Amino acid sequence: MGLQRIPVWWRWFYWMNPAAWTLNGLVTSQFGDITDSLDFNGRIVPIQEFLRDYFGFKYELLGIVAVIVVGFTIGFVLVFAISIKTLNFQRR
Repeated sequence: MGLQRIPVWWRWFYWMNPAAWTLNGLVTSQFGDITDSLDFNGRIVPIQEFLRDYFGFKYELLGIVAVIVVGFTIGFVLVFAISIKTLNFQRR
């Protein structure tokens, strides 16, 4: 239900947003394996099921999320290094 609630024209931004992947990893790693119950809108739901249904965060995909977050970091470092090397704004 989590991704389906996002309008179709904004889903690309969700998949390309490093903050969304970081939040997914943090919430899933901390709460994704908890089976205690939660009262949500008068319905008793396990926390693991709530994260899966409401946000679309799956504990099984935690390794993939970690690889994507590390990939974003490496990508930003590479873009920064290439930009510093090739772009020169000094005037002489």
